[in-house]
Amino acid sequence: MESRRSRFDSLVLDAADRVRPHLGSRYAELEFAVEDVPPQDPAPWEEQTAPLGRLLRGTATRAHRVVVYRRPVEARAQDDLDLADIVREVVTEQVAALLGVPPHEIDPSIDPDT
Repeated sequence: MESRRSRFDSLVLDAADRVRPHLGSRYAELEFAVEDVPPQDPAPWEEQTAPLGRLLRGTATRAHRVVVYRRPVEARAQDDLDLADIVREVVTEQVAALLGVPPHEIDPSIDPDT
């Protein structure tokens, strides 16, 4: 039987596979990761609610990375289908931020008004 954590990891990998065609060669090394919870001390200018994901911009020695926070995402999901939708939206939004495009250009099912 697959664990909840393994199922979540699989959802993130599926979402990553969906956005990869948009990355091109410039962002081919983009990494996707799952962390249980976000860092404890957000900066004063960051939202005080738990984020669902984060884009960590790369450096000369580290690739760009999209992180999805498992527990906040699970807390918002109503059921397994909703969980998959939220993961897909979080991954898409972070990749869109990296590329500088609206999320609905990557995934047309994402409503631009939400």
